[in-house]
Amino acid sequence: MRRVVASLILITALVVAGSTAHAFSLMDPGTWSWPQYDWNSFKLKDPNSWPFIPVPEVATDPNGGVTYGVLPVWLFTDDKNEISSILAPDINVNSVLGPGGNFRYLGYPSADTQWYVEGGAQEIIARKVDLDYQTGREHKKNWWSFEGRFYFERDPTERFFGVGNNSHWGNQTNYTTEQLYGEAILGLNLTDKLQVSLMERPRYVRILTGGFTSLPDIHKMFPNQKGLNGGSEVLSQAMIQYDSRDSVDIPHSGTLGRLYYGNADRRFGSSVSYNRFGGEVRQYYSVGERITFAGHIFAEYEPAGNEMPFWSQARLGGQESLLSDQETLRGYGAGRYIDNNLFVMNVEMRTRVWEKNVFGTHGILELAPFAEAGRVSHHMNYDPFSDLHPVGGIGFRGIAEPFVVGFVDVGWGGEGAAVFSGINYPF
Repeated sequence: MRRVVASLILITALVVAGSTAHAFSLMDPGTWSWPQYDWNSFKLKDPNSWPFIPVPEVATDPNGGVTYGVLPVWLFTDDKNEISSILAPDINVNSVLGPGGNFRYLGYPSADTQWYVEGGAQEIIARKVDLDYQTGREHKKNWWSFEGRFYFERDPTERFFGVGNNSHWGNQTNYTTEQLYGEAILGLNLTDKLQVSLMERPRYVRILTGGFTSLPDIHKMFPNQKGLNGGSEVLSQAMIQYDSRDSVDIPHSGTLGRLYYGNADRRFGSSVSYNRFGGEVRQYYSVGERITFAGHIFAEYEPAGNEMPFWSQARLGGQESLLSDQETLRGYGAGRYIDNNLFVMNVEMRTRVWEKNVFGTHGILELAPFAEAGRVSHHMNYDPFSDLHPVGGIGFRGIAEPFVVGFVDVGWGGEGAAVFSGINYPF
């Protein structure tokens, strides 16, 4: 559901980029004057003399195929030589969806406040607009925190194999998800480590014909599947959270624990009524200065029987751990396994193998072998440790402290290898 961004962008740029260090903010018109460049100083063999870094873009996605392109990257730093924003538009060609492009601007005013603006399209079907703003992320400076998000996508790369933990690879179908939602999360900080929050997310969904004609259409192979006509959903969710991590973005020690309960009700605008509840634990432990062990356990339960549309059910597969939306299993494409209940375990050893102050920014290269296993179930009384889908792999991370992480992860599961890339740690 969420398109992969080629984070070789970040890894390459953090090591190579140098002509980008000046103050700039999309929210401050006073900084909009573009930096002057002396073209007489340009030398093809000296990247330090380039006005920006044209990063080759190669993105692979188990669902979306291969994308090639070029992405000029500007890294802007503040007076502390920390990255304050990234401007990274691109022009690309996807092996199935044709030519396209994207605009990306990521703002990092501080560790406590971050935001981004993204938008893009391909020739065939694909469209995306994603706006997000977060403040109070560290839960220390104010008694409250807030996140607001606007999201629209038309994603023709989606896959559906049927519902259940034993859904068969041979039943693979394709469809397009068209969805629009707004999300607001307001948190109350009881202490600097304990928080309660409330989320509201109205969401509109339609299921359309996909962009991959080589695969059967979901409407033909699963004509009776709940949710094929799309629908609407107004999800209210309450959560209590304990967070003792030493960093929100690049943690080396501490614990993040969450418990949540969510509800959607026909009486309040949803096309279906259901309840969901669950929790997760993320644990970080450092050995020396170079190695950090990161562990993650997540479980979700939806006592909805056969009432839930498949696009609202728990989804296992892909590179992201998104509370109540999708959980990480990097040997499979996004949403490979879908059902009412979900359990997954992930562990990785994040090892710093190279670091250096590069053009005023502290750049780090990290290797992270990982192992994980998970499953879904239709019934709540299942054994979460039986019939698991195991995955192993290796992650490559480019880091610009204190809060920028780009990753390329390669995982091997029961259906072969999968490659993912993106921004931020998977968990």
